[in-house]
Amino acid sequence: MQYAIIADAYEKIEATTKRLEMTDLLVDLLKNTPKEIIDKVVYLTQGKIYPDFVGLEIGVAEKLAIKALARASGRSESEIEEDLKTSGDIGETAQKLIAKKKQVTFFQQPLTVQRVYETLDKMAKASGSGAVDAKMSLLAGLLADATPKEAKYIMRTVTGNLRLGIADMTVLDALAIAYGGGKETREHIERAYNISSDLGRVARVVAEKGLEGIKKFQVIVFEPIRPMLAERLSSPEEILDKLGGKCIAEYKYDGERIQAHKKGDEVILYSRRLENISNQYPDAVELIKKHVKAKDAILEAECVAMDLETGEMRPFQELMHRRRKYEIEKAMEAYPVSLFMFDALYVEGKDLTLEPYPVRRKMLEKTILEGERVKTAKHIITNNAKELESFFLEAIENGCEGLVCKSMAEDSVYQAGARGWLWIKYKRDYKSEMTDTVDLVVVGAFHGRGKRAGTYGALLLAAYNPENDTFETVTKCGTGFTDEDLAKLPEMMKKHVIQHKHPRVNSTIEADVWFEPKVVIEVLGAEITLSPIHTCAMDKIRKGSGLAIRFPRFTGNYRLDKSAEDATTEKEIIEMYKAQLKKITES
Repeated sequence: MQYAIIADAYEKIEATTKRLEMTDLLVDLLKNTPKEIIDKVVYLTQGKIYPDFVGLEIGVAEKLAIKALARASGRSESEIEEDLKTSGDIGETAQKLIAKKKQVTFFQQPLTVQRVYETLDKMAKASGSGAVDAKMSLLAGLLADATPKEAKYIMRTVTGNLRLGIADMTVLDALAIAYGGGKETREHIERAYNISSDLGRVARVVAEKGLEGIKKFQVIVFEPIRPMLAERLSSPEEILDKLGGKCIAEYKYDGERIQAHKKGDEVILYSRRLENISNQYPDAVELIKKHVKAKDAILEAECVAMDLETGEMRPFQELMHRRRKYEIEKAMEAYPVSLFMFDALYVEGKDLTLEPYPVRRKMLEKTILEGERVKTAKHIITNNAKELESFFLEAIENGCEGLVCKSMAEDSVYQAGARGWLWIKYKRDYKSEMTDTVDLVVVGAFHGRGKRAGTYGALLLAAYNPENDTFETVTKCGTGFTDEDLAKLPEMMKKHVIQHKHPRVNSTIEADVWFEPKVVIEVLGAEITLSPIHTCAMDKIRKGSGLAIRFPRFTGNYRLDKSAEDATTEKEIIEMYKAQLKKITES
């Protein structure tokens, strides 16, 4: 398959702001792709060459990309840098300069998808002292044979800035239409993706074996399961009512959620974003080896920073010191962790994701050998609102965020990759003011003035609507940023800049700069109000009005552990607004 076919499709996809049109273009591309390489085309369309959990990235910095482009185009590095200042996009610059190439390469070979993929694979695996030179030679070789359009997308891919705006859910829709018989079959394909987190493997199975192959998909150790998420309510009465009058309530620990995979003596820890974070927590890896009795298991836990001398929990922010490549031993000593286990998804060959939560919880307790630093999450089973409230206050007092209340019903399966009412967060009592933080997605920015000239004056933030797979604006935030934040924001957001509003962003506000929805930040506001301009919950409370957060302030917390789809949802904003109204009327 010629890489030019992919480049043409990418150009059309990038040009559209319509979701349906984007899906149709993707369907055409997948139908035209030979089945034996459809996994590779799906990875490339995601801007990667492997699923995230493999942890292998192409890893080309802009400087190295410039050197490779200089070699392939016959231009000087300074010329390229000068053009890049204007274009702001290494892909655009590559397209322009390859089109004006000074020296035509004889025996130029048309690029195939296989060659592009294999070359990127070699670049990702290059290591040791000659790795940088090897990567540059490999990339220059591709660019030498590339057409201008191909060069644009190759450069964007290797630098991690493909910017097509294609979400996983769009790929699942396209696969369902192309190979599943229609969009209505997506739930089977989505289930396979949710328990494997490997969109390429899912694509290959559905293309080669159809829906029957997809229905036989199995949970496999070392293929992380997409995490189940919780809804949010503001009172014990509402929670019990929603969960059928009785629930298992567990401490909601203020830590990093991990999914531990164990096979014999090998253990890998995955973050909630499904990245391999074992190297950040070698002590947690050892704790799993020592305290998990099962030979093969997939378990979920909250990894919490601890004061081992007092036994007190430390705040989540302290775990950020563990996000480092070097001197991890020092960080382990300064910021030790404990594990609070809360779910068993697979034990000794048995997939537990379709079992009710009480069955999973019992299996978890059988599988864990508790110790000082490894425990099952503290819990009660209750049908009493006062008891639930009392347990909630105890959790807060012990340094937790609140509770997660879980259904005990027959249908309380593990909803991989979904947010539902089987798990409900009870974080704290909402007053008339907003006392709880929200995690919002940066979708746009506005140019700063005065002291903020040259940086962003405010960010346009959105909540996530999982029903439509869109991001709906809820506030503009310009407060709480330090001078350091303001200085680094343009550089930090640079790779996410796009030329027009993202197809998944629903906004009536015209931002100065648009971003693909990737970065999540934590915000605290004064209150939630009706808004005629913000699109979050538009027409859900009152016709012609959405919901907005008033007087938002950035808390200083970049939620690097969360993907855009893990952000606070439209439903949660609505529930917070209703709870706030209730408190105002009661007072």
